[in-house]
Amino acid sequence: MNGAVDRSSKQAQFAAALLDPTQACPVGLRTWNDSDPVRRLAVYCNNVVSSLIAALADTFTVTRLLVGPDFFRAMAALFVRQNPPRTRILAHYGDDFAAFIDGFSPAAAMPYLPEMARLEFARMQACHAADAEPIAAGVLSAALGNPDELAGMRFEWHPSLRVIESPYAVVTLWAAHQTDDEIPSVQVDHAERAIVLRDALDVLVLPVAAGTACFVGRTLAGMAFGAAAAAAAEVDASFDLSATLSMLMRHGVLVSLRAPSTSCNSRTFS
Repeated sequence: MNGAVDRSSKQAQFAAALLDPTQACPVGLRTWNDSDPVRRLAVYCNNVVSSLIAALADTFTVTRLLVGPDFFRAMAALFVRQNPPRTRILAHYGDDFAAFIDGFSPAAAMPYLPEMARLEFARMQACHAADAEPIAAGVLSAALGNPDELAGMRFEWHPSLRVIESPYAVVTLWAAHQTDDEIPSVQVDHAERAIVLRDALDVLVLPVAAGTACFVGRTLAGMAFGAAAAAAAEVDASFDLSATLSMLMRHGVLVSLRAPSTSCNSRTFS
């Protein structure tokens, strides 16, 4: 037991030393060729940090473009040392990068930067979300024919679906960076909303009105169809429920409908 504890302690020391250059080389560290362990550790530390920075740069491409490569690398290096990965899958790394940027004072002059990072991480999540078969069109049509029952139903969405609501024009700003054309001037100081989803192999960022964002967000949170539609209409008097449902069905993100039941089980339609 003591041996296992000792190994665990040494592993923890080694992991901490990888991300903190101020820490001393762990006692007892040896190299296979008898070279200097301190120098070898320094090389390994640099490789680890560099690989994690590269992973962030792959996910947050527009964020990097907005601040430039040098600023991004310096910011990402601090993030990496304070927030080591919690998963072996580097594509999932950076879930709290936006929150870090929000508190990173050198980026305060670009208040929309954390919002861009949230959008870009939502795209990464959508890209790697699980697959799910869309609901049969006839099932939704039948449900729409019974509005009293439909009002109490819960929607199950494709795992890729996300809602973005930002006080800044990050959707337009992100789209402006998706071509090789000259980037136009973007007035960032107005709110924008979008839904992020995966349609087949394509990850899409679709600008939507406030009502659509509200409806999708509320149903994602588990609100019943009728209550979510009413909330959307209250937020946006021009909310078009039929157009919203048509758009979502067209992209295949509605997976099933779950009707409430008086028993312990509920009925699911897919």
